[in-house]
Amino acid sequence: MTLALLIALVPIALLIALGAWLKRSGFLADGFWPQAERLGYYVLLPSLFLHGMATARLEGVPVQGMILALVGSTVLVAALLFSARAWVGGEDPAFTSVFQGGVRFNNYVGVSAMVGLFGAQGVALAAVANAAIVPTVNILCVLVFARYGSSGTMPPGKVARQVALNPLVLACFAGMSLHGLGIGLPAMVEPALRALGQASLPLGLLCVGAALELGAARQWLRPLAFSSFAKFLLMPLAALLACHVCGLDGAAAVAVLVFQALPTASSSYIMARQLGGDAPLMAGIIACQTLLAALALPLAVASLLPLI
Repeated sequence: MTLALLIALVPIALLIALGAWLKRSGFLADGFWPQAERLGYYVLLPSLFLHGMATARLEGVPVQGMILALVGSTVLVAALLFSARAWVGGEDPAFTSVFQGGVRFNNYVGVSAMVGLFGAQGVALAAVANAAIVPTVNILCVLVFARYGSSGTMPPGKVARQVALNPLVLACFAGMSLHGLGIGLPAMVEPALRALGQASLPLGLLCVGAALELGAARQWLRPLAFSSFAKFLLMPLAALLACHVCGLDGAAAVAVLVFQALPTASSSYIMARQLGGDAPLMAGIIACQTLLAALALPLAVASLLPLI
C-alpha cells in the first residue's frame, strides 16, 4: 500500500517542478499562465468531474455509508477550521488558502492510489469518494471565499449565486444526475469530455509550479502548519470516527481513509486565483503538502487502518 501511494505522489511533484522551471526560464510567456488557470477552472476541471461521475461503475460499493462518512468527516473538520480562524492569524485571503489546504483533496493521487490498491474496484471506490467530497468541499470553499476572500463579505443572495453557478459544483451535480437517471454520456461526447478531464490534472499542477514564490516561504510557516495539521491528522481521525459510526470496513474504509488523508488539490490554486484568495500561499501549501504526503499519507493510513 505504501509503495502505491508513493508512486502516485512522485509524478505530481515532478509536474510542479516542471511548472516552476517553465515560468522561471521564460519558456512560456507570463500571459500564458492566467489563461491556463481560467481554462482549467471553467472547462477542464468541470469536464473531469462530469465525466467521472456520469460513467462511474458502483456495483458492490457501499455508496450510502461511504458518502455519509466522507461528507460527515469533511464538514466536521471544516467547522473546526472555521472556529480556529482567530488562531490561524494573517489576512482573510490567507485563511481561505489554509481552509482549502485542510479540506480539499488531490483527485489524481486518490484515483491512482485506489487503482494501485484495488484495480477495477478502486475506480468505483474513487468515483464514490469524488461524488461525495467534490460538491461538499466546493460548496464549503465558496462559502469561505464569500466571507474571507479579497472581495469582502458577500450578501446572502450573491453567495447563493456563487454556489449555484460554481462550474465545479454544477459539473458534479450534472454528472451525478446523469448517472442516477441511467442516461450516462452520449457515445460521441464521452471521449471528448474524458480527454478534456485528463488534461486538467497536469495543466493544474504546472500552474501551481509557476505560481510558487519560495522566497516568501518563511511567511508561510504558520498557515502551512495549520493546514497540514488539519489535512494529515484531523481529517484522517475524523474519517476513522466516521467509518466506525457508519459501520464501514474493508476496501470501502480504506478508500475513506486514503481520500481524507490526501494532500490538497491543484485546483485549490485555480480557485484561489479566481475567487480572491491568497494564490501564492495556496501554491506553497499545495507544493509542501505534496512533499509531506510522501511520509504523512502512508503513515496516517497504516496507523489508523488497524483501528477500523
